[in-house]
Amino acid sequence: MADNIVWPICVLRPQQISASLVPFTRSGGRSLGGVEPAIRTDLGYWSIDYANVVLQNRYREQWQTWQAIRQKLGGRSGLIVVPLRVSLSAPYLSGAFEPSGEVPHGDDASFDDDTPYSQGAISVVTEGVTPVGATTIRLRIINAAANLVGVKFSFEHAAYETGPVIDVSGDVWTVPISPTVRALIPSGSDLEFDQPTCLCRLAQDRGMDLTQDAIAKNFFPSVSFVEATDYWASLVS
Repeated sequence: MADNIVWPICVLRPQQISASLVPFTRSGGRSLGGVEPAIRTDLGYWSIDYANVVLQNRYREQWQTWQAIRQKLGGRSGLIVVPLRVSLSAPYLSGAFEPSGEVPHGDDASFDDDTPYSQGAISVVTEGVTPVGATTIRLRIINAAANLVGVKFSFEHAAYETGPVIDVSGDVWTVPISPTVRALIPSGSDLEFDQPTCLCRLAQDRGMDLTQDAIAKNFFPSVSFVEATDYWASLVS
């Protein structure tokens, strides 16, 4: 997964981001009263839309970046890591957005060059091993608000969303998650709550087509992604 590109959200910034779980359901047929029950058969997959990505004619690097990503992906065959926007629901300890901070190395390692590294404002780790296909997870709060209901996070670019709490025991929260766990999450794993990401493919082969407008000077294309569920399935097949 190291070769996969990450959407450069600071260069190609969408005005709106929609990250939605698409559930799988089946119908049980209509009853005599006209009711058609919908039975949930799977916890679904992610569908992500970047609407109105800002491209300005005066910034050549924006156009070059878009076109380079399009070439790299080659339609739906390529993989890309897509950031989600979660600041409105993320469990910041202060209750408001907190930017990631920079901290120095503190282990006296011989390669320490005094360069700080980025550390997220939210720190939550897993309690116990979470196997592939799991629909619940146990989370231990290290530095976060004491509310892990309805939040998004990721682990190694597999994105998840929590539901209503099942149990709280001290600083350990047990919550349901969707979709099902894509790859095993070891005990004590650091989860990404500040800037979660999702491994995706383009929703359409021509999903990054562009039309240049010399009159308006600005262009606002949109692009849609779907979670690369086939990638995760190939790891366990």
